[in-house]
Amino acid sequence: MTREQIFEFFRRLAEANPSPETELEFGNTYQLLVAVVLSAQATDAGVNKATRRLFQQVKTPQQMVELGEEGLKEHIKTIGLFNAKAKNVIALSEKLIADHQGEVPRSLEALIALPGVGRKTANVVLNCAFGEETFAVDTHVFRVCNRTGLARGKTPEQVEAKLEKRVPQPFRRHAHHWLILHGRYTCKARLPECWRCPVVDLCAYRNKVLEKPVGKGKRASAPS
Repeated sequence: MTREQIFEFFRRLAEANPSPETELEFGNTYQLLVAVVLSAQATDAGVNKATRRLFQQVKTPQQMVELGEEGLKEHIKTIGLFNAKAKNVIALSEKLIADHQGEVPRSLEALIALPGVGRKTANVVLNCAFGEETFAVDTHVFRVCNRTGLARGKTPEQVEAKLEKRVPQPFRRHAHHWLILHGRYTCKARLPECWRCPVVDLCAYRNKVLEKPVGKGKRASAPS
């Protein structure tokens, strides 16, 4: 995409959703961190269902440590990889208490040093909690960036680096949210819904689905 096309790409996404937000539910920065860690290879809806009762009881790292690993597992056992995630959440809570006075650090390096926290998780926290202009590349963002030609790369790190260079103001603050939501609800993995995509003419994807499937073996043109 050209610089002008990238600007128009985000302008249209912003026009459709001026103030995008994460779909994870949380009450403070610590709960956000926990929710993002739990969301790895899980849906936001599934995480929210598991954390609603948990977050009524646990609002601080100290309360999480007091709950304990087995207690946490009871809350999150419906989430994939819950055993490993419970171990990491307890360990990162202990490290927050020991190294950061129980506060979530506002540093990429410090966040990545926490158990179970990778670059994507750290970027989400920095963006959602602290307003940093970061580009968290999950499976949705990775797919959308490669499909559309916005920022192609073989790894999430390569895609992130290209987004860092290419996304213009005033779109940098919310860019990754627009991309996540676009990938989750429009540019889907199995069947991209190109017939209703607001940026379809800017997209470089060759196998666009320009007609909405209406049944087995049948298609209907999208409304004009």
